[in-house]
Amino acid sequence: MKKIISIATCVVALMLAGAANAADHQVQMLNKGEKGSMVFVPDYIVAAPGDTVTFIPTDKSHDAESVKGMIPEGAQPFKGKINQEITVTLEREGVYGVKCTPHYGMGMVALIVVGQPTNLEEAKAVKHSGKARQVFADLLAQAEATN
Repeated sequence: MKKIISIATCVVALMLAGAANAADHQVQMLNKGEKGSMVFVPDYIVAAPGDTVTFIPTDKSHDAESVKGMIPEGAQPFKGKINQEITVTLEREGVYGVKCTPHYGMGMVALIVVGQPTNLEEAKAVKHSGKARQVFADLLAQAEATN
């Protein structure tokens, strides 16, 4: 019985230690930033598995939503509500494409790289409209260059 309690205690301690080491990356949703209008700041995030990303609606009329085809296999898609903060826990390695639904065509997108960008080629194959096409191309090139 003591052995079972000891093992359980170790497992809980390891889980708590992992949670304590996880980082929370803060991303502002802005009407205007250094890169222009309708932007996530930052728009490129490097994270580790288990980290969280909190999208903060600093300016009104924004949300954060994962882009279909731009999340790792087995990862859960997410969709925040307009004008509401959303925190996403990133469990799977790979790239996560993020868009502000109302401003997607204006290029309000972001890219999160968690560990190794295992799904980079799949993410690059996703078609985008408007200014999002060029912004994602630049962000994906950055992910490829750092890999």
